[in-house]
Amino acid sequence: MRQGEIWVNNQLAGVLTEDDNGYHFKYQEVYLEQDNAISVSLTLPLQKESFHSENLFPFFDGLIPEGWLLDIAHKNWKINPRDRMGLLLTTCRDCIGNISVRSI
Repeated sequence: MRQGEIWVNNQLAGVLTEDDNGYHFKYQEVYLEQDNAISVSLTLPLQKESFHSENLFPFFDGLIPEGWLLDIAHKNWKINPRDRMGLLLTTCRDCIGNISVRSI
């Protein structure tokens, strides 16, 4: 099982988990209680229930580098380009925009 913290505007918003059943994303209750809480994406609206998917959620997959940046990640960290969760946890700590992913 692998997990990553999902941060929005430098606030811990939730946790993304990969296990034998697929992928799960759950917002932190403390984050949901904040007046300024915003959803990670339109496809992952604010809610207490966990989201489940057999494949990595498209929003998170879209954060992963492509092209020559993906080649650099593959060469430097020896990560298989098909290991989407591994790439997300390794390369998305400082993404463009307000989202960051930190390995737990």
